Amino acid sequence: MDVWTKRVAGIIVAQVLLLSSSCGTRGEDACDRALVSNLPPSSFRSSSQLSSSHAPGFAKLNRREGAGGWSPLTSDRYQWLEVDLGERTRITAVATQGRYGSSDWLSSYLLMFSDTGHNWKQYRQEDSTGSFPGNTNADSVVQYKLQQPVIARFLRLIPLGWNPNGRIGLRLETYGCPYTSDVVSFDGRSSSLVYRASPGLRQASRDVVSLKFKTLRNSGTLLHAAGEGGLGISLELERGRLRLLLRQGGGALSSEPQCLASLGSLLDDRHWHHVAVERQSSHLNLTVDKHSETIQIPAIFSHWDIEQLSVGASLSLNPLRLLDSKRNFHGCLENLLYNGLNLIERAKHKNQQVTLLGNVTFSCAEPVSVAATFPGPQSFLQLPVVATSDSEGVSVGFQFRTWNNAGLLVTFAIPNEGGVVWLYLSESRLRLQIHKTGRAVLELSAGSALNDGQWHSVDFTSGRGRVAIAVDEGGGGVAHSSPSFPVAIRHQLFFGGCPAEHYNQECRNPFDTFQGCMRLLTVDDQPVDLILVQQRLLGNYSYLQIDMCGIIDRCSPNRCEHGGHCSQSWTVFHCNCSDSGYSGATCHSSVHEQSCEAYKHNGNTSGLFYIDVDGSGPIKPQLVYCNMTEENTWMVVQHNNTELTRVQPSPGVNQHAVHFDYSSLEEQLSAMISQSQHCEQELSYHCRKSRLLNTPEALHVSRVAQD
Repeated sequence: MDVWTKRVAGIIVAQVLLLSSSCGTRGEDACDRALVSNLPPSSFRSSSQLSSSHAPGFAKLNRREGAGGWSPLTSDRYQWLEVDLGERTRITAVATQGRYGSSDWLSSYLLMFSDTGHNWKQYRQEDSTGSFPGNTNADSVVQYKLQQPVIARFLRLIPLGWNPNGRIGLRLETYGCPYTSDVVSFDGRSSSLVYRASPGLRQASRDVVSLKFKTLRNSGTLLHAAGEGGLGISLELERGRLRLLLRQGGGALSSEPQCLASLGSLLDDRHWHHVAVERQSSHLNLTVDKHSETIQIPAIFSHWDIEQLSVGASLSLNPLRLLDSKRNFHGCLENLLYNGLNLIERAKHKNQQVTLLGNVTFSCAEPVSVAATFPGPQSFLQLPVVATSDSEGVSVGFQFRTWNNAGLLVTFAIPNEGGVVWLYLSESRLRLQIHKTGRAVLELSAGSALNDGQWHSVDFTSGRGRVAIAVDEGGGGVAHSSPSFPVAIRHQLFFGGCPAEHYNQECRNPFDTFQGCMRLLTVDDQPVDLILVQQRLLGNYSYLQIDMCGIIDRCSPNRCEHGGHCSQSWTVFHCNCSDSGYSGATCHSSVHEQSCEAYKHNGNTSGLFYIDVDGSGPIKPQLVYCNMTEENTWMVVQHNNTELTRVQPSPGVNQHAVHFDYSSLEEQLSAMISQSQHCEQELSYHCRKSRLLNTPEALHVSRVAQD
């Protein structure tokens, strides 16, 4: 039994930290320059300002101009201060100070970062804590060094707490250094970058490819390495996860690839993600952001050379042609390095080894798509709707992503007989209910498994005697009906939940509130501008985080041990430990005893029992026979050769070999042997007039070997 064919994946934290901080600037340079103090007032924006002398441009550390810092018109958690650093910059620290000569300061805040001024991402410390401690007075400076530097152009600070005897007041500074990079973008149709190694040169036994990428598509081929013998390795996005695929057989991608590893989650969030693949002999190290996995690949790869590296698409070697245009990558890459060679820089200089195909540009243009996060039970979005005639009907569209299997998506009142429409999630399906005079008069459902964290589109339409709902443009399910009454919006449209009951009588929610993200909202085919909502110029909202999607995958990496299955809601994760042999919140504690002796002490008699020799350690439980006598307790491990084997003499052959396959792995056997006081193996030999083991001189007749 070859136990070395089974490998254990490990997390190589030191390597991740090294790789994630190596691109862009030289490591020997100090990265602690003040970044804000010399910026012009036009580089500052805010949600509001108390007066012109409290404008955001005065929010510079240790300055006294204006009113001595920034203060918003009202002090609440919907305020923010934004700084445009002018270009993408490596940010290593943030310092805050209250407004000079006042009782106004922050006691805690959130930090948000962005490349474009949209699609903000919250900075979280390694312990997942999101808030930062602020000040205790208006004059002292509190500086926080970021545990991991951030690369961004825009910084936004959101107050969480402030002096209860004052108001929000802020001066700030950020520290860091310039960041340089080479960027390329692919259109997802026919564009790709191809690097061909120099012919005739033996490549090193170690190959390293590293890059950063951002995309809004959850599927696509990031890169494909092709080599001799039709062998290839691919990195592909699939439902927001990065899969490492092994391909064999003439380079044709029609053959079914072998998935070696899957890392990351929610990688279609339009934020930069770091990827590194290192091949050394027959091992691969795959790193995605902070997580790494080591994989063993077939031994043939120890002598395998990469002849061609195609990025953004899967291309054949000879002739150079596109193999699967439906899976092309749509997004941006930066700092694409292969064994230290900057392939994007070489492409810019038209190096002969690098070929660009299709629409490839050396920039990263991103479409603006404003999302809103509904984080809690008090979250809702209220939009006014211009009343239309009953015959014209109504249409509402949006996209959402969530981990919850239930929650209200949209509701509105209809003019007739106190009617109400509810569009909601239940048991991970989209459901529509229309009530009139207190009873359900129409119910529809479509879709399934809609709480998988992926973006799903929803379309609701009514008019001309027909009501319909569609999921994922119909691909996820369609349902329709023909009610005998018109369905139109009376005055207001509500997303995610309802205001407090005493504030609004038009919105009722008998279901859970929605926790998740929404984007691309449309009403009667007109897009909803969520930035106007954020500025309080359109509709009303409560407890929304606008211009960001704050979804977190608590099951990536899997916190459930010993093969436990991880599931999650918006706020918590849960481990299903069934059939794993372990229990507890994370399947950590073994449900089995560590030895037959422990079962004997519990009052058990001889029989078959599962034992877990290392308790909560990595070795799996195993089934053994416990032979419990008055004097001793034996753990008996069976093998495949307990029956008598007839040995026939063969001409010219003077030995007979027997192979034993034990029901336990080698690591399990070794652990049992190491914790036992005595270990033995019984061999029975039946032969008339045999001299086997009869005298010392007869030992040469037969040998007994244990593998």
